[in-house]
Amino acid sequence: MKPFSSGAVAWLFFRLGNTTFGGGDPAMAALQRELVERRGWLTAEQHGLAYGLARVTPGTNILAYCAATGWMLTGWLGSLLAVSGVVIPSALLAVWLCGAYSSYGTNPWFRAAVGGVVAGAVGMMASSGVSIIYSRTTGRWLLPGLAFAAAAIAAMWLDLLSPLKILILAGGLGALYGDAPPPRDDA
Repeated sequence: MKPFSSGAVAWLFFRLGNTTFGGGDPAMAALQRELVERRGWLTAEQHGLAYGLARVTPGTNILAYCAATGWMLTGWLGSLLAVSGVVIPSALLAVWLCGAYSSYGTNPWFRAAVGGVVAGAVGMMASSGVSIIYSRTTGRWLLPGLAFAAAAIAAMWLDLLSPLKILILAGGLGALYGDAPPPRDDA
């Protein structure tokens, strides 16, 4: 594990939490790359635990993830710094953007810029999904994993199943299909 300080933790969450667009999944993927792969501050197992807890915790997943990983790094101070670093600047930016949209929402250049940001966010979310599927699948698991992901997206998009029902179905299929393979080393 590489050494780190509270200031380095705060700066990392501030920087990544406020430069990643598309919601919690792209931000958590970027934080995983930094915390696990690049800096070695967390193990893959610690990241998996934080990610899993964040997904089942009511509320905003990214905040639960930041609180958990911050806690793993430096305890209460790490949780406070991680969540504050992600929330405060983003909240101020959201307030400013709402004001800008109220003033310039009918301007075609402004609307084009908003459209570009939305397109970028969709691309980042798709990239995060592929990264997560790729990191958890090998051999015989790749095709079923991709097929299930496509079917789950289609079921939600067509409003056929709720996310909760899809999670229950995924758990049942996982139990029937056998033990999950270990995570890939090259992911």
